[in-house]
Amino acid sequence: MKRCDWCFGSELYQNYHDNEWGVPVFDDRKHFEFLVLESAQAGLSWITILNKRENYRRAYDGFDPHKVARYTERKKEQLLANPGIVRNRLKIEASINNAKHFLEIQKEFGSFSAYIWGFVKGKPVNGKWKTIAELPARTELSDKVATDMKQRGFRFLGSIIMYSHMQATGIINDHISGCFRYKEINQPRRRADGIWLFG
Repeated sequence: MKRCDWCFGSELYQNYHDNEWGVPVFDDRKHFEFLVLESAQAGLSWITILNKRENYRRAYDGFDPHKVARYTERKKEQLLANPGIVRNRLKIEASINNAKHFLEIQKEFGSFSAYIWGFVKGKPVNGKWKTIAELPARTELSDKVATDMKQRGFRFLGSIIMYSHMQATGIINDHISGCFRYKEINQPRRRADGIWLFG
């Protein structure tokens, strides 16, 4: 069974690749979770963040943006003292700031999902890459998203991070074309109640 090369060497990484990466996300809390984790990942490896993911869930109240947006200075100091997460003051402050703007987008668009999927008119972009080496780090689309979010007040979420976010949340399907997950995600199934299931 062929997989994208980047997921080898770790069972956690492989499970993430097989079950999450590239699957379209429409749940706002899951989007917020990835935004917090991807912002924390800047300058680090993604496997480092995956290893800390459960610690983040506990530290960030299950990634509830309403709770994170109300974090006080005391809570911020608790996060800075938490060895289970990345203890970077700028990243922690950005996560709290971003939660507030995340809520503003929800209010304006009805949901963050509606906002970010609007950049692709609700239809996933399917890459046709044969090797991992072909994958871009950023695109015109990620530049557009990152610029808009920056104008809305988000921090630590530049074009490269937003491209990673769109890959992770299935807005872009960047599994290599020979990977077994590429076809599975690219051929969604529709349930009797009209809900689409991807992968």
